[in-house]
Amino acid sequence: MGRVINTNEPDKRRKYEMRTIAEILRRISQKPAIDDESKDMASAIVFSLRTISDTVEESVRAWEKLNYWKKADDFQEKWWWASVMGKKIEELIRAEQWDDLPVQLMKLLPYFADIEITKFMRAESEWRGRYEALIGE
Repeated sequence: MGRVINTNEPDKRRKYEMRTIAEILRRISQKPAIDDESKDMASAIVFSLRTISDTVEESVRAWEKLNYWKKADDFQEKWWWASVMGKKIEELIRAEQWDDLPVQLMKLLPYFADIEITKFMRAESEWRGRYEALIGE
């Protein structure tokens, strides 16, 4: 039996979600008002931030198994914002505080400043129906 190689590494998933959020932020910033698609986009950001947090925890556990405590702590400190921001945005969505949502989304921008978007790679299917999925949890 051959060796199983997992090509879906946490880093790869994290980069995918970072790119997804960056594109959504670009698109949502061009909207004049919060509409149904904006709600779906904001909800998709929450799901992506959850995935980022999960990948961080996965990486931290792997490093802790190898007794790389300092590396694990530094990495966790670098990515703490994903969990915090995800929860804040989710709270705003659930409370339907749509006027406060743009301010919170603007706070995400510094974390995505290094992602250059010359072409949109994510389709609408990435966020379509995510609002209902979030509210349905």
